[in-house]
Amino acid sequence: MKKRTGWLIGAIALAAGAIGAVSTYWKRKNMHGTRKAADVWARPGMMVTFRAELMPGRDRHERTFRVKELLPSGRVSLQGVDGEHAEKEFEPVQLDRPIE
Repeated sequence: MKKRTGWLIGAIALAAGAIGAVSTYWKRKNMHGTRKAADVWARPGMMVTFRAELMPGRDRHERTFRVKELLPSGRVSLQGVDGEHAEKEFEPVQLDRPIE
């Protein structure tokens, strides 16, 4: 392979990588702007229930806690429980379930 051909292939590969990086940056930038306050999975005062796998041997009412605050990361802090907790630690929210 000639020196010029190697340089040309390298330049094309570099340009393709740069285009991919810029398009990914634009997609992620636009994705952050589309999230609204209505998309939040929990709100302060809402009751959430830990999945049974995380608290074995406890009844549903013993695994249910009230949300104290929603953190900017999407995690929540709970009343009566230390630490921050993610959405996947809880059972899916059922809006038609009666409030206990």
